[in-house]
Amino acid sequence: MISSYRDYLINDFEISPEVLDAVDAAEAALSDRFTEADDITSVCQLKVLKALQDNHVNATHFDWSTGYGYDDPGRDAVERVYASVFHTEAALVRPNIVNGTHAIASMLFGILKPGEELIYATGSPYDTLQNVIGTTGDSSKFRGTLLDYGVIYNEVPLTEELDVDLEALRSAITDKTKVVAMQRSTGYDWRPAISLESMRKVTELAHSINPDIIVCADNCYGEFVDTYEPTDFGVDVIAGSLIKNPGGGIALSGGYICGREDLIERIAYRLTCPGIGAECGLTYGQNRHVLQGLFLAPKVVNAALKGASLCGAIYDNLGFEVMPPAGIKRSDIIQAIRFADPDKMVAFCQAVQAASPVDSYVTPMPWDMPGYEDQVVMAAGAFVQGSSIELSADAPLREPYIAYFQGGLTYEHSKFGVIKSLDKLYKAGLVTL
Repeated sequence: MISSYRDYLINDFEISPEVLDAVDAAEAALSDRFTEADDITSVCQLKVLKALQDNHVNATHFDWSTGYGYDDPGRDAVERVYASVFHTEAALVRPNIVNGTHAIASMLFGILKPGEELIYATGSPYDTLQNVIGTTGDSSKFRGTLLDYGVIYNEVPLTEELDVDLEALRSAITDKTKVVAMQRSTGYDWRPAISLESMRKVTELAHSINPDIIVCADNCYGEFVDTYEPTDFGVDVIAGSLIKNPGGGIALSGGYICGREDLIERIAYRLTCPGIGAECGLTYGQNRHVLQGLFLAPKVVNAALKGASLCGAIYDNLGFEVMPPAGIKRSDIIQAIRFADPDKMVAFCQAVQAASPVDSYVTPMPWDMPGYEDQVVMAAGAFVQGSSIELSADAPLREPYIAYFQGGLTYEHSKFGVIKSLDKLYKAGLVTL
């Protein structure tokens, strides 16, 4: 009979004892950070609970509507709850928003007109957003980009300290600037997530230059990492995915956009069409999943945050460069490891797949993933396809061969993903302990 967690890992999962010793040491060193994360989760849980209570969520909100979805009380309740959680005037929370990129694209297309300028204050955005803007990708394949519609685009690189460059942003803003955008999370860049304090500074600067400038943010991977959200610091509108942090691993699909009421109305006209806006839109019986996922989200994000911290500490101890640096306060749930070796990077992702509850027997290989310039190896053995709040890892096949680790519906599972990755690299002779 197996008597302990450690024995179970050694006997049933064939994990090397040396790996477990290394993980135990890294975990012990993170105790203060874990306590801080627990405190944040407690506040976020109360914030979500109050939003559900204040908006009188009840069992009728879980019922189906049909057809056009007119007067769907469940859909309206979900959107009121999201607006309450993020302290905004209005929200769109829809299952037909197919992913985070779609949510952000709808936000940008809804608030920008031809001849107006969009400035990204956090450097180049994520690969799929570059396709939306029109700065990359096959021009014969990607039509209807922001540049195609006559939007002017500019971006401000980060400072050498990998933070927003406020003076460069000040110089970049012109009379044509309509939107200043920020990407909170790392994406595929080698940088920490943008802190809420930096987002506050960008917002205050943009509004001080011109109060009519709209400040928006891609909030993917950042929800509930802190007790505050970007909209608490003046950001006008944010967008994200329901199969990342706020869906809590329960939401089956969808995205959200929260912000000023006038902006949400304009974005709704883009998401559906002028004259219809948010009035229509079937939710396909997902309201319960969306609200229950939101209720669980603070605890799930806590698990993912701790798992990412552990991953960073382990690989930092092994001498790899990690981002964010081990032990620092985080603004998203992503941990990047610079392997500088494609074999190590691919082996890492394959081990994370092997740690998954779904498709654990599958070996992921680099492939031409839609929306990406390079081949990507992606570990994603999730209950919800593509859910990156569940344990996952992905890596573009390009130098310096960086893998991005995130998710875990429980800390124990996220920790096991770290253990499995280290064990695979150790047994293959790719790291020494």
